[in-house]
Amino acid sequence: MKKFFKILFFILLGIGVIWTFVYLYKKSRPKEVVYVIETAKIDTIQKSTVVTGQIDPRDEVAMKPQVSGIISEILKEPGQQVQQGEVIAVVKVIPDVSNLAAAESQVRVAKMNLDNVEKTYQRQQNLKAKGLISTEEFEKSQLEYQQAKESYSNAQDQLNIIKEGISKNATGYSNTKIKATISGMILDIPVKVGNSVINSNTFNDGTTIATIANMKDMIFKGKLDETEVGKIHEGMPMTLTIGAMNDRKFDAVLEYIAPKGTQESGAVFFEMKARAILPDDIFVRAGYSANAEIILDREEGAVTVPESCISYEDGETYVYRCTKEDVPQQFEKQAVKVGLSDGVNIVVKEGLQVGDKIRGNEKTEEK
Repeated sequence: MKKFFKILFFILLGIGVIWTFVYLYKKSRPKEVVYVIETAKIDTIQKSTVVTGQIDPRDEVAMKPQVSGIISEILKEPGQQVQQGEVIAVVKVIPDVSNLAAAESQVRVAKMNLDNVEKTYQRQQNLKAKGLISTEEFEKSQLEYQQAKESYSNAQDQLNIIKEGISKNATGYSNTKIKATISGMILDIPVKVGNSVINSNTFNDGTTIATIANMKDMIFKGKLDETEVGKIHEGMPMTLTIGAMNDRKFDAVLEYIAPKGTQESGAVFFEMKARAILPDDIFVRAGYSANAEIILDREEGAVTVPESCISYEDGETYVYRCTKEDVPQQFEKQAVKVGLSDGVNIVVKEGLQVGDKIRGNEKTEEK
């Protein structure tokens, strides 16, 4: 029995030694490298850049009051369409005490002067009827009476303007009614009834009552890096992708590139604007984020290959044309002239024809 196990042990040991030598022999043999075979084909290559920005109305106008006071009534809401001249809100004037007192005093003085001139005018009128005074003296008295009436009326108007912000003789030109200066959609009404507002003057921009814009005329605003600004120009077509509408793309036309750049985080950017071409059935809200793709260069119907197939040596470009596909594969070096690249594929201007097979990347073993 012991003899049997001893024989079995030496047999297994011999098998192990033989397997080890076979394994090491296989490992020491050079591995056959196999490459992916790519085919030159006709394709369209374009180089583009993407600019981030947002969609805004071309003209956005802020409505500001011409008098200071308190909002007494708001007649419109954000989202409503308004026509030029429509009243959006009404301001109630809070008069200044000193100005009010001075205006009331002027009214009293004008009234006293009118009463005095009126008595003189009536006497002159009676004397004229009896032929005791000349026509010239009567007309002079009549003129003074009319001037006194006008002064009294003006004093009353000034008092009414201070108290209510409007003259009785010019109700159609009320400063207390905030009217739309353009036709469009109300984007925002940042005030509420009871809020105090300040009129626009040389020391203050004034309180914004409402913001109105024409939502049918939208533009894309973005910033372009200085490395690409020299490759674009006004009038270039663009493709917009709006964040809230990822499933749709819209055309746009570049209209403006800022002549001066601004520095941000060590880089220089130039502001750009493009007219968005939107269909009538699409409503785009102001402030939507968007990306604009600008095609910098394009070649159609060109011979293309994957850019990874190109080898660069001493300033020259080469590919390895396949002369035998079966393993072991065989290749020959071929000089080529390349053109536009999109980062994945590249145009081959000379050296290859459609259908030529070339060496690609090395195949990896599948695990």
